[in-house]
Amino acid sequence: MTAPPRIDDAAAAAAAAIDWDKLGFDIVRTRSYAEYTWRDGAWDAGVLVPSGPLSLDVWATSLHYGQACFEGLKAFRMRDGKVRVFRPDVNARRLQLSCRAISMPEVSVELFVEAVNRAVTDNLDFVPPYGHSGSLYIRPFVVGSGPQVGLTPAPEFKFIVVVNPVGDYYRGGISQPVRAVIQHGFDRAAPRGTGHTKVAGNYAPCLGPTTRAKKHGYTVMLFLDPKTNRYIDEFATSNFAALTRPDVNGRRTYVTPRSRSILSSVTNRSLTELAVKHFGWTAERRQVSWDEVRSGAFDEVVACGTAVVVTPIGAIDREVLLDTAGASADPRVAPLSSATTGIEHLWDDAELDNYTDDDDAAPRAVQSVEFSSNFEGFKQLQKAYRQIQTGDLDGWESYGWMLPAAGL
Repeated sequence: MTAPPRIDDAAAAAAAAIDWDKLGFDIVRTRSYAEYTWRDGAWDAGVLVPSGPLSLDVWATSLHYGQACFEGLKAFRMRDGKVRVFRPDVNARRLQLSCRAISMPEVSVELFVEAVNRAVTDNLDFVPPYGHSGSLYIRPFVVGSGPQVGLTPAPEFKFIVVVNPVGDYYRGGISQPVRAVIQHGFDRAAPRGTGHTKVAGNYAPCLGPTTRAKKHGYTVMLFLDPKTNRYIDEFATSNFAALTRPDVNGRRTYVTPRSRSILSSVTNRSLTELAVKHFGWTAERRQVSWDEVRSGAFDEVVACGTAVVVTPIGAIDREVLLDTAGASADPRVAPLSSATTGIEHLWDDAELDNYTDDDDAAPRAVQSVEFSSNFEGFKQLQKAYRQIQTGDLDGWESYGWMLPAAGL
């Protein structure tokens, strides 16, 4: 792909003024974003749009039924001075899965990679220098942009790639474990729903419960499977991964849940492969019960994802509501045999409120598990992972994860 002409504008001055040592995980206005439109059965050739308020013609006519999905990946300036993107082909295939799930036209792997490279190339001066912990965060998304009143797919779609330089998501990194909570009465996804995809509807519902959890001192929420509430699914922000204690030879087992409701994390997948290929450990992807976690089966537990890589979990609390006899109960669920009569009582808006005062005041118990590990295993994994992204790991090229191979 031919690189677009450089734009000598205010964006260049903005990039030059960035203090890379103080780069946080916040919005930074870059030069441009890449935008592609699907209509009449095909994606067009795309354009680079100068950054600014998104044009009203894209969004004002967006009468659609929540058709939106997105991805998250990063570009790095590596030891050789070239910029490369971490595993864009895997993100492209996951975006295709999300598009299929909610009846949107798929973006081919080739188009996805082209669009990502196009946006990154036009914003190369916003990629943090080699030697800094930051990266260029890339957010590709597909959204229904054509007007549609009936319950059918939108007639037009936008595929847009925006970029933003970022630092560490959590300043403390892996040296500061956080506390997680399993809140009673809220499921991230429905059984056999879209929990395995990165669609917008999976994330907005988590914001309310997450805000509530943070008010009680928790950093992140953990969800159990929506069908039985017995097995670990994933955190609100990322996948669940764990390591067993090292055996006499120093080898560990990397364990991560398998579930129809879990997003297939590129970070989790990559850490699993590193555990096996680089460290010679074993790996298991299977059902992981809450009772197994509580019993102390794992030495280290983390949340892993693109933004954070790994967040060490120091403790997990699970809320269990109790009835007056001290048994588990769910006051939000009315008995199935109950009936309501009288037109003024048939519909009650209050019953739709997930967090009523009565519920907050209900008696509850907390099941807790704490991890006293120093997270040496995941520290090793994270170091190797980052060294691939910076080009400092011997043989990083053999993984084929940093693309394009020749760099941008």
